[in-house]
This record gives sequence, C-alpha cells and structure tokens, in this order.
Amino acid sequence: MPKARLLRGICATVGSVLLAATALLAGSGTAQAALPTPIAASTARSYLSAMTATAETHSSTYDRDLFPTWITISGTCNTREYVIKRDGASVVTDSSCKATSGSWTSAYDGATTTNPSTFDIDHLVPLAEAWASGAWSWTTPQRQSFANDTTRPQLIAVSASSNRSKGDDDPAEWLPRASYQCTYARAWVQVKHYYGLSVDSAEKSALTSILNAC
Repeated sequence: MPKARLLRGICATVGSVLLAATALLAGSGTAQAALPTPIAASTARSYLSAMTATAETHSSTYDRDLFPTWITISGTCNTREYVIKRDGASVVTDSSCKATSGSWTSAYDGATTTNPSTFDIDHLVPLAEAWASGAWSWTTPQRQSFANDTTRPQLIAVSASSNRSKGDDDPAEWLPRASYQCTYARAWVQVKHYYGLSVDSAEKSALTSILNAC
C-alpha cells in the first residue's frame, strides 16, 4: 500500500476515534460506550492462577467514607454522570452534565430504563471487598482513585435492584445473569490484579470455574 494512502487511513481512523470521544464527553448524540473491555479469559486465568488464596482481613474496620466518591472526571461531569453517559444509548445531558434523556440496559439482569435515577453506578469489585482484600493499607488518594476508576472495568451503570442484590458480595456469593458472568469474572480479576488485591479461596474457586467455561 502506498505510504500516502496508509497515512490517510491512519488519520481517518484517529479522527473517528477523536470524534466519538468528543461526542461522548459533550453528552449529546447517539455515541454509546460501555464498561472498558476486560482482559481476555486466558489472561484472566493466568493472573488468577498466580494469586495465592488469602483470607480477608480488617473487615470490621471498613468505612465507605474512606473511599471518596464522586470526583470530577471531565468538565462538569462527576464520576456517576460520566458513567451514566458512557453506559447509555442516545444520552443527552444538560449544562451540568445531568442526563436528561437516553436509555440504559443493566448488564447484570437485563433491566432497561429511560430514567437514569433508577440505575446505580456499581463498583464491580465492591469497596468493602477491596478494603478486606488489601485496600485497608492504602492511602486515601489511592482509595479515591480506585473508587472513581473509569479506565479499568471497575464502574458500571446497572439497575438499582441488581446492585442492591449484589451488595458487597464476591463471585462466590453473587453473580450476574449467566450471559454476563464471563465478562464479569474477567473484569473482576483484571481489577484485583491491577490493584494488587488478594482473593480468598472460595472466590478463587468460583472465578476459576467461570473462566474455565469462557
């Protein structure tokens, strides 16, 4: 392929990505994204196998206020508003970044809505779970980064009912609908690996079973 044509193709691709990102941050149009794509199942299996099963500790000292939320992510958008925009379809927002229209589907249970106030922003690895898995030793800025992480597959807009059903449970205690379990397990392992968090024996067993079936 001639260099000039190749460069035009690269420029066009980069331009498309920038336009999509601009539309998302502007809060208008039909641009739709979702949970950042988790690592492959094979990578998740590799990461998980290297994690030594360790009993959780410090659970009794957990306090949600030790994980500051929500923070400004972009412009007038805080973390919740950013994820609501990212995870919806045809989302329109006002000048303060509040979604005024759009539609949302909860990956956990398939519930749909056009009213974002009925959806929660779930920490895929719950804050209490993170605390007992090692975040008890972190600084407040580290916990804030974890609680507002939009780069890794840690935050997702889901129905309030599914979020409340999950609570602070790990995959040995709660799982989303069957069609989403592979994605969920891959994301869980990626987040725990990135942040150096531990897994307990029941959690590791459950994740291994899911990932082996992916």
